[in-house]
Amino acid sequence: MTVLDPGEIDGGQGRTAAVMAAIRGKLAARSLAPGDRLPSIRRFAATMQVSPSTVVEAYDRLAAEGLIRARQGSGFYVTGSGLPPLGLTQAASPRERAVDPFWVSRQSLDADDAALKPGCGWLPADWMPGEALRRGFRALARAQDPVLSEYGGTRGSPVLRRHLLGRFAEEGLAAGSEQLLLTGSGTQALDLVCRFLLRPGDTVLVDDPCYFNFQALLRAHQLRVLGVPYTPSGPDVSAFEALVSAERPRLYLTNSGLHNPTGASLSPQTAFRVLQTAAAHDLTIVEDEIFADFEPEPSARLALLDGLDRVIRIGSFSKTLSASLRCGYIAARADWVEGLVDLQVATNFGGPGPVAADLVAGVLAGGGYRKHMEEVRRRLVQARREAATRLEALGIMPWLKPRGGFYLWCRLPEGIDSAELARLALLRNVVLAPGNVFSVSQNAGGFMRFNVAQSRDPLVFEVLQQGLEQLRRSSG
Repeated sequence: MTVLDPGEIDGGQGRTAAVMAAIRGKLAARSLAPGDRLPSIRRFAATMQVSPSTVVEAYDRLAAEGLIRARQGSGFYVTGSGLPPLGLTQAASPRERAVDPFWVSRQSLDADDAALKPGCGWLPADWMPGEALRRGFRALARAQDPVLSEYGGTRGSPVLRRHLLGRFAEEGLAAGSEQLLLTGSGTQALDLVCRFLLRPGDTVLVDDPCYFNFQALLRAHQLRVLGVPYTPSGPDVSAFEALVSAERPRLYLTNSGLHNPTGASLSPQTAFRVLQTAAAHDLTIVEDEIFADFEPEPSARLALLDGLDRVIRIGSFSKTLSASLRCGYIAARADWVEGLVDLQVATNFGGPGPVAADLVAGVLAGGGYRKHMEEVRRRLVQARREAATRLEALGIMPWLKPRGGFYLWCRLPEGIDSAELARLALLRNVVLAPGNVFSVSQNAGGFMRFNVAQSRDPLVFEVLQQGLEQLRRSSG
């Protein structure tokens, strides 16, 4: 890696300003919240590809402005003073922008059609049930005018809710209609739960690593986020018990089936201890079910074992049907759902529109959906095998072999930083998902998440190989 001396560009002012802008962007986006520790000088210098002295200068200036403060022997921390309103970040080029929980989302969502996206979180368009969706749209074109023009009900489409309750019953989860609420998306489901149960400054526990947008959304609510190490059978239960006892979090947020990003599955033993600890400390759990239909057979489910007492189930259909049809759901205690209904009216004036909800219901109810998912699972078995083989040939080793899904969580060769590799790949129009965007503790710099369905183009592996070689030469 070529490190630029501060004096080489605009007397150091250009690089220093870029580092300051990256930190301000993190503050404005709430990926850094009051009390959070900033990245170490050495690590952030490597991320930004500048010298450590440039980062020292930037941190000193931000401290002088009151945005951060130094703690002797500990580093720099966010003060919370003068934080700009959420979302008012200055535009930065992809290379200047810090590799934070927003980085992969921005690069994936804004990429042009020619970009390769092995770091994104969805299946390719040609894997989705396009013909079934087209039939659904044709059927909706003949629907009554209110379906096409009016607001949705406060709890969402009765047709889709009945279908979901039927699916819950098939797996053994007894839930009544008063326990289910449709939302505008899975992300909105989590946003509503946070608004309903939490207040700024509350502590929330997440897996480490976890889905990066969990972190982004929790930061936006100005919550204190702690990570519990994740293992192949679920959260490290000893660490989980210690954190819950010491920190008294209000909420634990997780994927139990085909965990994102690791692909791991929760074991029954781990599920039992998690629920036991939650009951002892009055901890609420939010279980995101978005990948459930990718499992060959269901793994342990916290909501099923708990019966929706202190566990809230959320999910959506963006991974299996269409990310364009925004529709999610919340299953929880009836009294909580009643409060969430009012909150959704206040923030969204009702549930998802009838067009999206009825279309989703029509596709799910048809026999074609099960066949579609069977075919997707079959294709993913082959895609995981092929991607793992090609990655291993480069020295990129899967952390585990998942039972299903489309993610491989991989360890990079020794000494390779995933953020640096992702920046190099972006120059070739390849979007990767570096490990630390998933990690609260920032200890996953040597990992990368790969979407096997989006890794079929040989250019992905060519870019990886060239990036690895370049980083090895620069470090040698």
